[in-house]
Amino acid sequence: MDRLSVSMGSMEAGEGGRPDGHGCEPRLAIGELAGEFGLTHRTIRHYEDEGLLSPERIGSARVYGHRDRARLALICRGKRLGFSLAEIKDFLNLYDTDDAQIEQMRYMRTIARRRISALEQQLADVKQTLAELCTIDTQISEHLRRNGITETQDMEEKHS
Repeated sequence: MDRLSVSMGSMEAGEGGRPDGHGCEPRLAIGELAGEFGLTHRTIRHYEDEGLLSPERIGSARVYGHRDRARLALICRGKRLGFSLAEIKDFLNLYDTDDAQIEQMRYMRTIARRRISALEQQLADVKQTLAELCTIDTQISEHLRRNGITETQDMEEKHS
């Protein structure tokens, strides 16, 4: 694995090229690519419209090579991690800027740290909401018990 595996996925060195015309690179139709990643044709076309993928055309058919497949793997991973398509596009576009991908790695670190911070805040919010709901549940249970209603009676009434 190379330097991209550190960030969002793996692209092997030298994947950036297009087929050399000798059939060395596997080519996939949109349906094959969609099936492999569990995506719709529409989603893949959307990624193309957004400039994330740039398949070859043979007539009106889209033909996806190794580079497109690798980019789609990174797109899917980025989406799972909660990055926007704009962030993913910026990350992918930085791949070709320098051999060591220093700027790409700095960018990924920046957006990853931002995402970590957002998730930590969401986690704190969820914990607070959960604590409040547990308090409400306890208060209601105590109120019902004081009025002679048990949890079992409450459940039986719902199912009657």
